[in-house]
Amino acid sequence: MGSPALSLYCILGSLAIVTVSYFIGAFPHLLLLCKLRHIETTGDIHINIWQKAGPLWGLGAVVIDIMKGAVSVWLSKSLGFDLTVMVACGLAAVAGQMWPVFHKFNGEKGNSTGLGMALALVIQPLLIALVPVVFGLLSKLVRALGVKDQSLKSRLKSGSGQSDALPISVILGFLILPLAAFWYGESTEIVVGLIILLAMVMIRRLTAGLTEDLNTSNKIWKILWNRLIYDRSYR
Repeated sequence: MGSPALSLYCILGSLAIVTVSYFIGAFPHLLLLCKLRHIETTGDIHINIWQKAGPLWGLGAVVIDIMKGAVSVWLSKSLGFDLTVMVACGLAAVAGQMWPVFHKFNGEKGNSTGLGMALALVIQPLLIALVPVVFGLLSKLVRALGVKDQSLKSRLKSGSGQSDALPISVILGFLILPLAAFWYGESTEIVVGLIILLAMVMIRRLTAGLTEDLNTSNKIWKILWNRLIYDRSYR
């Protein structure tokens, strides 16, 4: 049996690495990119960067978000922490991206950072979960390329407006992820962690900026349904 002092050391170490992971997720790289490119920080910052700075900047911002989730898991693994702590670090990074202390606890939706967490934990289940997401992205790309009277650069920048297929495919991917992990025989810690990740993504969709919507005359059930399925209050 381990000594109480060693157990306390392990607990404190676990809490420390989980806290570090939260701050990795909360690092305000999007705000820094917006400041660098003189882009407003209202609304969806990812979309603002994509449309105002261009696809390369937009993709770069997404890659950094993905790496936040992956690096948090890899860091805890490299330091010798067990699987439970690794999963907790991934979730902490997602929470940091969703509710960052540097932006009044009002961040992004956690999709890309959650993808990075899954990338570091379960490659094969992630590939299955990405199938609907790829179709959602392709549908948005086809729609953008079909826009008339605009240059290719303008169409890629605008993204052809809001998409129904993409947010549906993303939430479907997060739903498939724990099911695929269970099918592949992944550990209980990972399956439960991916279920928690799904719950976090759904909670963030439902609650981000909800106060303003509740002050309108629109029906609450319709607002919540649109948020959950289409990731926005109105279609």
